[in-house]
Amino acid sequence: MTHPQRLLSDSALLAFRLNGQFLALADDLAAPAGLTATRWQVLGAVVSEPLPVSQIARDMGITRQSVQRTADLLAHDGLVEYLPNPAHRRAKLVTPTVEGREAMARISPGHARAAARLTDEVGAQRWETIVEGLRALSAALDAIEDRPT
Repeated sequence: MTHPQRLLSDSALLAFRLNGQFLALADDLAAPAGLTATRWQVLGAVVSEPLPVSQIARDMGITRQSVQRTADLLAHDGLVEYLPNPAHRRAKLVTPTVEGREAMARISPGHARAAARLTDEVGAQRWETIVEGLRALSAALDAIEDRPT
C-alpha cells in the first residue's frame, strides 16, 4: 500500500498539472469567442441561472475578489449584466447578456470536439469513474477542512 503522505503529494501534484492542462485547453477553446479561460469560467457559471459573485466563487473554489474583477470585466464588455437580487440588496446577481450567450455558443463546437477526443482517449466509462473519484477526493478535502487537525 502507498504511504498516505505520498498519496497526498502525488494527488496534489497531479491536480496542479491537470489544472494547468485544463486552463490551457480552456484558453484554446475560449479563443474563438474572444474570451480567456477565466472569463469563460465565470460566464459559464451563470448560463443556467443568475448567481451572486460569492456563490460563483464558492462553487469554483476561488476568491470572491477574483470573480468580482472578472465579472466586472465581462460586464464592461457587455457579456454579463448585474440584476437586483431579491435575497440580498447589495449582492447583485450576475447573468449573461445576449452577447454572452452568443459567445458561449461560439465555444460549443470546439468544446464538443475536445470532449469527443478525450472520450476516445480515455473511454467513457473510465472517464466517469475518474470524475467520481475526483468528486470523492474533493468531498474528502472539504470534510477535513471543516475539522480541526
